Amino acid sequence: MVVVGADVHKRSHTFVAVDVQGQQLAQITVRADSRGHDKAIRWAHKEFGTTDLRWAVEDCRHLSARLEIDLLEAGQRVVRVPPRMMAEQRRTARTRGKSDPIDALAVARAAQREPGLPVATHDEESRELKLLVDHRDDLVKHRTAVVNRFRWHLHRIDPSVDPGPKTLNRAVKRAELVDFLADLPGIDARLSRELLDDIEALTVRINALEREITSLVTQRAPALLDLPGCGALGAAKIVGEVAGISRFADEAKFAMHAGVAPIPVWSGSTRGRVRLNRAGNRQLNTALHRIALTQIQRDGAGRAYYDKRLAAGDSKTEALRCLKRRLARVVFNTLTKQPSTAAATCLPAAA
Repeated sequence: MVVVGADVHKRSHTFVAVDVQGQQLAQITVRADSRGHDKAIRWAHKEFGTTDLRWAVEDCRHLSARLEIDLLEAGQRVVRVPPRMMAEQRRTARTRGKSDPIDALAVARAAQREPGLPVATHDEESRELKLLVDHRDDLVKHRTAVVNRFRWHLHRIDPSVDPGPKTLNRAVKRAELVDFLADLPGIDARLSRELLDDIEALTVRINALEREITSLVTQRAPALLDLPGCGALGAAKIVGEVAGISRFADEAKFAMHAGVAPIPVWSGSTRGRVRLNRAGNRQLNTALHRIALTQIQRDGAGRAYYDKRLAAGDSKTEALRCLKRRLARVVFNTLTKQPSTAAATCLPAAA
């Protein structure tokens, strides 16, 4: 088995090949475009043949996406190496310093050391949902900034007129403020009217995106919408961040990817102690967190399990972590359409 490690950049990619002992065999640097990727593939096939060849790419999604797509279309086997794992491998190596070949070598050796790395996949349907959800999130952040500026101008005009931030999402409230500002003189009133127009335009775009996302996720992941506490936007974020549930061998690997699997922190007499996992995909973790909080606020299996953990002596944080871990199992089973998951329940029957 020959592993080719890739250190990716915006304009160039450097590849270093290693054998099963981690010894460097060869290296090449190519342009970061499809012609350069094809050159790298032909180089690898010429040097090492077409069998027993695996590509390890540093997981920098925006920089490595095009490379992964070209490799997969060429029938290559590709795994993703987290940057922290590459950095740790580089730190422990005998070679000092930092360069593209050193980083690519560290990526290849990390892939040799860790056989269970995630396999690169590109699912266009999940990618479409991810792009739409991310774009909506960016627009919401932009609208929040505009709302904050608008409220400061409004405070200078009349401190008694202080609409809550979320009230400006409603067309009725915006219409009231348009009437209030219509005939007022001064630069603050003028800028307030312009900002209010921006809020109106952003809200229209955000609402249109939400309707589009809801329609898509209803078609592609209707089972997720049946989970208590999981709305359309949360389901779309899960589908987009998962990027194809088949790339996870089991629900434990999915839970670790989502950052909800506990991390062991015990030695000697402290056997069994764990702590929160602050790694993993934080967007996916956030989606599970919102579902868990919603279930805790409602009566049902989720709230019952949370109360059970509290009664057993867990803190609120620990009980919430346990609930999120259970939800990761439910989401995994739902996306893989396993018969053990019922659409009407939020937790599996077995403990």
